[in-house]
Amino acid sequence: MTSSFDYFVVFAEMRTGSNFLESNLNAFDGIECHGEAFNPHFIGYPNKTELLGITQAERDEVPERVIGAIKGQSRGIGGFRFFHDHDPRVLGPVLDDPRCAKIILTRNPVDSYVSWKIAQATGQWKLTNVKRRRDSQITFDSAEFEDHVARLQEFQVQLLNRLQTSGQTAFYLAYEDLQNVDVMNGLARHLGCETRLDALDASLKKQNPEPLENKVSNFQEMERALAGIDTFNLTRTPNFEPRRGAAVPGFVSGARAALLFMPVRSGPEAEIRQWLATLDGVSEETLPTKLNQKALRQWMRRKAGHRRFTVLRHPVARAHAAFCEKILVKGPGCYRDIRRTLRNFHKLPIPGGALDESYDRAAHRTAFAAFLVFLKANLAGQTGIRIDAHWATQATVLEGMAQFALPDMVIRESEMAGYLAALARQVGYAKPPAPPAVASGEPFDLADIYDAEIEALARDAYHRDYLAFGFRDWA
Repeated sequence: MTSSFDYFVVFAEMRTGSNFLESNLNAFDGIECHGEAFNPHFIGYPNKTELLGITQAERDEVPERVIGAIKGQSRGIGGFRFFHDHDPRVLGPVLDDPRCAKIILTRNPVDSYVSWKIAQATGQWKLTNVKRRRDSQITFDSAEFEDHVARLQEFQVQLLNRLQTSGQTAFYLAYEDLQNVDVMNGLARHLGCETRLDALDASLKKQNPEPLENKVSNFQEMERALAGIDTFNLTRTPNFEPRRGAAVPGFVSGARAALLFMPVRSGPEAEIRQWLATLDGVSEETLPTKLNQKALRQWMRRKAGHRRFTVLRHPVARAHAAFCEKILVKGPGCYRDIRRTLRNFHKLPIPGGALDESYDRAAHRTAFAAFLVFLKANLAGQTGIRIDAHWATQATVLEGMAQFALPDMVIRESEMAGYLAALARQVGYAKPPAPPAVASGEPFDLADIYDAEIEALARDAYHRDYLAFGFRDWA
């Protein structure tokens, strides 16, 4: 049988059965899948240093090297698994290549979310021996789940649209199809492989076979949360609708005030939350948040005359906040995997462990300058690390918000005292409190290291924000 393809890609996500699919593909004589070849934190498989003779550093420099090796060195037709947070530089060329077979694997997002949470809790991501199975109940978090669904939606719609515009189709698999040997043989036929399987690979075992009510401690709360979500977003295959870029669960409303704060990550979120709480004389914990789109629209209908607002931070200050809170200082909220990858492969000059006396002001300036250099490459799509919401351009973040609702007012942080007071008066507060002062940075304040070079590096990385919002130099 002559194949129409030179290689293949399995588009999937964590806990969708992609390990089981790869195991069965590799059982065919003439098919070879090479794991997560473009995972930004490892190459192919965890703890591996190279794939087909190519190191992780060589892959990160020129990703096409790996595709060439997969096409030229595989046993038969070769391929790899690709998730939404893998190297974005690879996605376009692969999707546009008609000689690349596309396999799209999906799973009910509730099941994949629960499975992911259990794997996180137990540390068990594969099971080959039932006697070693670890068990755990998880707590359903509606905001976290909605974020999980939104990521799946965005990626699936991107795949669908690119295949449509390039005149291609894909071989679609649901999680349940993986247990059907005839479907596996049909996939092999699609890839041009002549061999067939008599039975599926039994080395990997299903980790959590119980019904959902046995795996979720707050199952009734989960049922209520899911009832407020459009079910078409949970069941449509291969993609979900509508496509959403707004981080709605992160929006915060006043306890009584008809104000809705639409935060930009790494901005003055804590200060605005405190101001909203003080406005109504309540604690921050009582502020309504983690609402889904349906609940938030209901709030908007109830609160006639409401005002929506967001606060922009100067790009230099925002990048510094993201660097300190998400990369530099280990602890809650730190992106440990990205931190390790930045340090090991992008040579970001930060300590491997906790900060000590050797990490002085000069070291902090050098490290932050290097982070700004990384941001320029990252925002241009030249790295294998995701463009995270904490350092994405604020122009892009606002475009995402607009898919749900436009803010009535876009405020600069440097001007928020006056404009927040004006917003409060618009919704009936004659003498609103002043917002709290913005906390100093840790371990060093931006003012301690800022100079013309830092400003130039930030302007180079965030040219779009400087242009769109008219930012002057930070100081």
